[in-house]
Amino acid sequence: MKNAGELSRRQILAAAGFIGLAGLTGCGSGDDGGDSKDLSKKQNGAMKEYRAGQRFKAAKPLSFSMLHNDNPVYPYKSSWQFWKEVTKRTGVTLKPLDVPLADYEKKRSVLIGAGDAPFLIPKTYHPGEVPFVSSGAILPVSEYVHLMPNYQDKVKRWKLEPELDSIRQSDGKYYLLPGLHEKPKAGYSLSFRTDVLDRLGLALPGTWDEVYSVLKALKAEYPDKYPWTDRWSVNTPFPCGALFQYLGQSYGVKAGWAYDNLSFDTKAQKFVFTATQDNYRAMVEYLRKIVAEKLLDPESFTQQDDQATQKLLAEKSYVISANPQELVQNYRYNLEKQVKGSKIEMVPVPLGPAGPVVLGGVRLENGIMVSSKALRSDSFVAMMQFVDWLWYSDEGQKLCKWGVQGVTYTESGGSYKLKPGISLMGSDPDAPKDLQKDFGFFNGVFTYGGSWELVSSNFGPDEKKFQDAMSQREELPIDPAHPLQSVEQEQATLWDTPLKDHTIQNTLKFVLGKRPMSEWDAFVTELKAKNLQQLVDLHNKAYDRFKKENG
Repeated sequence: MKNAGELSRRQILAAAGFIGLAGLTGCGSGDDGGDSKDLSKKQNGAMKEYRAGQRFKAAKPLSFSMLHNDNPVYPYKSSWQFWKEVTKRTGVTLKPLDVPLADYEKKRSVLIGAGDAPFLIPKTYHPGEVPFVSSGAILPVSEYVHLMPNYQDKVKRWKLEPELDSIRQSDGKYYLLPGLHEKPKAGYSLSFRTDVLDRLGLALPGTWDEVYSVLKALKAEYPDKYPWTDRWSVNTPFPCGALFQYLGQSYGVKAGWAYDNLSFDTKAQKFVFTATQDNYRAMVEYLRKIVAEKLLDPESFTQQDDQATQKLLAEKSYVISANPQELVQNYRYNLEKQVKGSKIEMVPVPLGPAGPVVLGGVRLENGIMVSSKALRSDSFVAMMQFVDWLWYSDEGQKLCKWGVQGVTYTESGGSYKLKPGISLMGSDPDAPKDLQKDFGFFNGVFTYGGSWELVSSNFGPDEKKFQDAMSQREELPIDPAHPLQSVEQEQATLWDTPLKDHTIQNTLKFVLGKRPMSEWDAFVTELKAKNLQQLVDLHNKAYDRFKKENG
């Protein structure tokens, strides 16, 4: 991985060293009448010496307001042990403003726009913070990470500077404290009916060429069936979003759920339009061949997930996209009930022209915005120390995920086990208690990222095998920072959407054989007529400007 820019290196200070009073001055955004640069008056309740790996304990009882994303799977309860345990350990009481999941982004915008946002605004996905930057409503949090030793320690040890560079804005600062992963975590791949493969003497495929051979053999055995049917095509701009994402990854391009109009060409050292890359076309040609030879069900691109699953369960198909949860809780569980002797396995993403890679940038997750109002609080320093402990320390992350040792779980030699009578995501359907619903742990607002040991601690055998294989792969290079200024952002948005829509529609037309590949050049010409070059030029200008100003 490339070294980060000089700016990042300056900002990552001695991670595990303690932060004394000297470290609490001379770093601020300057948006609070000049006073913000001096944090010495904002230390109410703060620890004078707070190190990485040390529990944060407020010097006096404090409370901080936060936005809480209320997930209908585990609705908010004020009685959750989570809230009580956080207060018991840190002396901090969290005051959640509860917002239903479906309204979260809209309500968040309204609250920030009206100046009514709580201090802490978690569950924000980059670039969701960008609209709030120019107004000064949220803090440039990169200016305050010197107050967060656990955060800095993980950034330094896990070499996450390039990822952080990718979320910096045109002023060189970033406005979101993202979740940090030690290793990339993959989500989706192909699954195969291994009992059928075994019967036909076929091995699980490791490359896309082998996938083609296996599908051909299945088709020869079952000529009246589509060997492969697929899903994740509804409520998504890119039908078969999972398939295109992991297939695109194998070709070294962004597609499906990962699609972005812009990609950075590391050889040319400039941004290019994703769909005009040679490997994007090669990916389209591969899928087109699979569809043309009736190896992939063309209904995959329009059908509901349940329809795809029913075809698998009815043995109308033998291959389908999966994630580890669906594999175990849906496919395998239901197949075992319906088809005697059935077995289904998920393979590591098959290898393609790009080799053993995973998408770059996946080690950052959703994160926290901090309201600018928080900087006016006399307990600002304590708040940042608290955020650092709860979301970024090993102890805080373990608490958020598993709860209280001896009460909700036991741990032995790095192996975690829920206490009897407690279920997690259906792990014990007969258990009277649920870790999320009844205790408030494993809540997506607080539980993400962390060491590989912690992230993998709840994996079943299938997911462990899959993730261990995927975590060995090399990350594709991360796009460098190329933040647009607000006027440029408005212009880019007008070009971006029509280009994306045209790309997705025609990608599907080519794949389904509704448009001949001989018209590929015409497709590129159509994109150019929709301001492809202007969009690319705008981003390259932003990239050059950022590089020049920030090193």
